[in-house]
Amino acid sequence: MNENQGGVNAAKYDVNMQRAISDGIWDFRRPEDGPFSINGLLAFGPEKLYRRLPSGTRASLPEAVDLLANCPAGGQIRFRTNATRLAIRVQMAGAATMDHMPVTGQCGLDAYIGKPGQQRYAATARPGIDGREYEHILWDVTEDAKGQTAEGNPFLSGEMVDVTLNLPLYQGVHQVLIGVKKEAVVKAPTAYATDRRILLYGTSITQGACASRPGLMYSNILSRRIPLEFINLGFSGSGKGEAEVALAIRDIERPACLILDYEANCTTELYQETLEPFIRLYREYHPDIPIIVISRIPYPGELFQPARRAEWLNRKKIAEACVARLISLGDRMIDFVDGSRLLGPYWQDCTVDGTHPNDLGFMNMADKLEPILRKVLQKNGVL
Repeated sequence: MNENQGGVNAAKYDVNMQRAISDGIWDFRRPEDGPFSINGLLAFGPEKLYRRLPSGTRASLPEAVDLLANCPAGGQIRFRTNATRLAIRVQMAGAATMDHMPVTGQCGLDAYIGKPGQQRYAATARPGIDGREYEHILWDVTEDAKGQTAEGNPFLSGEMVDVTLNLPLYQGVHQVLIGVKKEAVVKAPTAYATDRRILLYGTSITQGACASRPGLMYSNILSRRIPLEFINLGFSGSGKGEAEVALAIRDIERPACLILDYEANCTTELYQETLEPFIRLYREYHPDIPIIVISRIPYPGELFQPARRAEWLNRKKIAEACVARLISLGDRMIDFVDGSRLLGPYWQDCTVDGTHPNDLGFMNMADKLEPILRKVLQKNGVL
């Protein structure tokens, strides 16, 4: 058979697709040993696990929620460094499994540099199609910047730079090692504006399906614009408003706001049955914490499925009426956001599969939600 008739390995011919291999010059450090800060993962502090909910909640959680909590979506490793070289080694719990989401989003990490609220994209670690263990050089400024001056390049000028590594969205992580040159300085990151946290509870959309890399799901985008810690509690196919989950979420300390975006996993009946009880359970512990209820984004296919579209519109009315009723009963800390407006005028092109946002969809969602969230936080003195 002619070689041209077989499969194509583009990385063989394109150096930009090849993953660099560690060359032995690295000093690899464990984030759990400090001075790194691990944010967005409630189990990391006490248990050193890359897990979103504490293991102590497992007995009371629905099985799927317990398993999906092991995906560190929204988790971040933060630090400051003057390292001109930065690499990572990652041991995953499994390989990528989904055919509609890039491997870089499911199992990869990406890096941003800059202080909270001032971050910009720097690099992505690509895990390979089916690899459970991988290593990647995120940058080597000493090699890439030959002949350049230090002007505009903080690494060449020796400045300490804040680095944020966004963790994988759809697979568990056993270990992350961060490699720098032995003489590099690594310090704790710049502190957030406050120790209060934004909590997001929802579905696969909240968890990040189907962002091309972790930094492009909407909660991570918002975390770069609003200098607070974000706790992502999106559970793919499994955000269903169960009372057990509400009880676990209300135990999370120092909340600044709770965002409820779980309609997409519910039938009309289930949403009607769970939304107000979920809010009331949370209010027992947090009577004065802002709550934002978001209705589901539109699905293009519903243009041709009038019955499904009618159900979607009915669920939106349920959410809107629930919020209005609670306000009439005296809750002044709750708001409704119409999800049908979050994707913007080109909403039909904002998903991968007619359901899950692509990068454009997530960026549009963040653009629309940012002023709403910022206004709520400013009103309550958090920002």
